[in-house]
Amino acid sequence: MYKHIYFIGIGGIGMSAIARYYKRKGYQVSGYDRTPSDLTHELEREGIAVHYEDRPDLIPGDVEGTLVVYTPAIPESLEELQYVQAHPYRAIKRSRMLGEIAQGQKCLAVAGTHGKTTTSTLVAHILTESGAGCSAFLGGISKNYGTNMLVSPAPTVVAEADEYDRSFLQLHPAIAVITAMDADHLDIYGDLAHVQEAFRQFASQVSDVLILKYGLPVSEADTPARIRTYSFDDASADYHATNLRLGPLGHFTFDLVHPDGVLQDIRVGTLGWVNVENSVAAAAVCLNDGIDPEKIRHAIGSYQGARRRLDVHVNTPGLTYIDDYAHHPQELATAVSSLRSIFPGRRLTAVFQPHLFTRTRDFASGFAQALSQVDKLILLGIYPAREEPIPGVTSEIIFRDVTAPEKILIDKSELMGCLEKEPLDVLVTFGAGDIDRFIQPITEMLEKRL
Repeated sequence: MYKHIYFIGIGGIGMSAIARYYKRKGYQVSGYDRTPSDLTHELEREGIAVHYEDRPDLIPGDVEGTLVVYTPAIPESLEELQYVQAHPYRAIKRSRMLGEIAQGQKCLAVAGTHGKTTTSTLVAHILTESGAGCSAFLGGISKNYGTNMLVSPAPTVVAEADEYDRSFLQLHPAIAVITAMDADHLDIYGDLAHVQEAFRQFASQVSDVLILKYGLPVSEADTPARIRTYSFDDASADYHATNLRLGPLGHFTFDLVHPDGVLQDIRVGTLGWVNVENSVAAAAVCLNDGIDPEKIRHAIGSYQGARRRLDVHVNTPGLTYIDDYAHHPQELATAVSSLRSIFPGRRLTAVFQPHLFTRTRDFASGFAQALSQVDKLILLGIYPAREEPIPGVTSEIIFRDVTAPEKILIDKSELMGCLEKEPLDVLVTFGAGDIDRFIQPITEMLEKRL
């Protein structure tokens, strides 16, 4: 029986959710991360010991009583990881741990190269708000609950099923969604065919109902589950939105067409058409899980979103600031399209920080195409995360092909000075790196303009 759970890479969004879960369950929880962050400070406030130096001597010495969980983003050269592997600790990846937690419970999983954090967080909110309850392991911070983890006595687990490192293949859901199957993580998969093959393998592990974005290449031969399809507004899908109405502050109201009828007048609590689509997917999961349709409608309206997903910080008729986690060309294109529909005719300035050298190399032209749809682009240097630089791969390979009316390429140290001089209307910051550290200073600067 383990007394202590030790996390190598505890500050990651998925790792921290599991750390919180075991802390709530009464275990001693501690861990290492490379750099302090708002999330690690929150863990420390919750009584979890976190250190920021690679020090094997801080790993609990009770080998038999300690379970070690690590993230695949940690380099093999890390001394703590090498120490654990050289001693008889049980050490497992985060994805395996999540699979073990979900085992023996009803798992509702949301997979897909885009949209999974918002959709899974909404599913968890609907189940919680309806009274059905769930434990949830989310890839973002729910704004309703201020956390990426929920614990409930109900025997239902909502999991964000991450395709990175094929992590989602540790899950065997009763009900699952696949939102998108685009090329991504090509450092792991090599090409789109292998990405899609992994998603089909995930589909084969779903037992009851698989809810597919309409048009995705998964067939009945790929899964024992019953397939249902969803779409933003394609009437061919089993679940889709109709009768869309846009409110003055960017909130849509729609009617949900589903196999048993129509659920009318659902007002979406978050902004943009993309969140109508995410709401359709989440409602499909919850209807198949037996949740009352009226409770679903109410919960979609009270859902405040996940941090860094079309996250509104300032919103007035003349000055708006939104932050978003988009770090893939399709996510950027969808977010820009949503912002154009919410704020028609307004000037859109985007700040983008590319994430990973490999992703920049693999999708440079896609990034340039998506970012060409804004009025002004402020492009920053690449955030390396777990990667070493690649010769010839810089933000310049995106920048040179951007055709937006205005564009500049600057170092992130210049960003605040640049924005202070900008005549801003709608500003959006994009990226999965450390661009989130600018959210507070940008918000404070803009509030002084109001």
